[in-house]
Amino acid sequence: MGCDQKLNLQDYTLLHLGIDRATDLDFLFHMFFLARYCKLLEENSFRGRTADFFYMLLFGATVLTGIVLVGGMIPYVSESFAKIIFLSNSLTFMMVYVWSKQNPFVHMSFLGLFTFTAAYLPWVLLGFSVLVGTSAWVDLLGMIAGHAYYFLEDVYPKMTGRRPLKTPSFIRSLFADDPVVVASPANVRFAAPPVEEAR
Repeated sequence: MGCDQKLNLQDYTLLHLGIDRATDLDFLFHMFFLARYCKLLEENSFRGRTADFFYMLLFGATVLTGIVLVGGMIPYVSESFAKIIFLSNSLTFMMVYVWSKQNPFVHMSFLGLFTFTAAYLPWVLLGFSVLVGTSAWVDLLGMIAGHAYYFLEDVYPKMTGRRPLKTPSFIRSLFADDPVVVASPANVRFAAPPVEEAR
């Protein structure tokens, strides 16, 4: 009897360690995505548009919070939403989704195993999360929020000529967006070195 209890305790400990390792690995990947794709969005799509970038993050956080609050009230789905404590991974995945939609033809490689275009990046990462053993809900929520932003910011204005996600003026007033000036080598002037007086 005591031997069986000890074995069950060992199995539970190993299972718990396996879950922790999978969660840690998934967390490290999400932090890598945060650093990489946040930087890519800031340097390319949102270059010189800090207020728009902040508004995108605010929109994503609002959508994700709303989905979790509404999902927590639905009887059969509420258990899955109750396990989601932090939405930072979902917000990170939203940025990955937005970047992949804005750069669909960039060629990528996943761990050197296979290549694909950036349009499929969110689905590849979702499959990796499932293989590692973490919940797919977190990534799916990020994809939903990212698709909502992409549709309202890029697709809907082209269809109708209206832009529902225009950054409000009070948010623009918080950020001093100076125009980005890139100097070409022909316009750069260097001062001549000072001439030393001969003694």
